[in-house]
Amino acid sequence: LVVLGDPDDRLPHILTMVLESGVGEEVVIALGRRGISIASGSACTADAARASHVVEALGYRGLASIRISLPFGCTAETVRDFADALCDVVTSA
Repeated sequence: LVVLGDPDDRLPHILTMVLESGVGEEVVIALGRRGISIASGSACTADAARASHVVEALGYRGLASIRISLPFGCTAETVRDFADALCDVVTSA
């Protein structure tokens, strides 16, 4: 798992990650079954199966990317629950 973007100079509620194994859409579906909604592919197109041209330009061609946007009022518990669920999904794939 690689977190993209500057660690300090970024929007505080949006995170894009690249999974070095697995398929982004599979992670989206697995987390959705747990009640967690995230996105995969390009944020600039409606085609979720299409890779992000920005992620590819960063040198992560052919790898799964996922985008997380934290909702207003998100709690530390919500973030912990998401991190735990993501770890479970990625390690069980």
